Amino acid sequence: MARVNLVDKASAPAGSRAALEQIQGAFGMVPNMFKAVANSPAALQSMWGSFAALGAGTIGAKLGEQIAVAVADRNDCNYCLAAHTVLGQKAGASAAEMAEAQTGLSSDPKTRAALAFVINVVENRAAITAANVQSLRAAGFDDGAIVEILAHVALNLFTNYVNVAFDVPVDFPGVKLSRSA
Repeated sequence: MARVNLVDKASAPAGSRAALEQIQGAFGMVPNMFKAVANSPAALQSMWGSFAALGAGTIGAKLGEQIAVAVADRNDCNYCLAAHTVLGQKAGASAAEMAEAQTGLSSDPKTRAALAFVINVVENRAAITAANVQSLRAAGFDDGAIVEILAHVALNLFTNYVNVAFDVPVDFPGVKLSRSA
């Protein structure tokens, strides 16, 4: 049971209702994570707005979802791992590619470089080096894409913390954390 109320559109604060309508339209339902965050209109607007902004970014939906599962696996976030595995497959990744991404692996060198950077950022709480950033440049990312990768990490830390801290029930098909295997 979640540690905060999972609000529906009818019982949500007025400031959350428009975002919940958009989320319903995007997913065909309102996932439990958004129901938890909808308790705060400001938090919901921040989260949903970040998803929209990064979804229109330059690194692509597939890599964004691969980043999400790598971060989720590091933070033991079953909710985000399940949700982003589904979303990654909708973005064109295979089940195997999403499973590899959990552990920071990819057969694509550019994706592998991005995931290695992401894992380094999460595991070292952003205490990275110039060489870490240079490895992304060497893989073909420009500064805009590098900042966008870090923005994906930050957004996923937010969602992971919401789901883990509030014990939000998973409403996507479950995926096993690689680190618990």
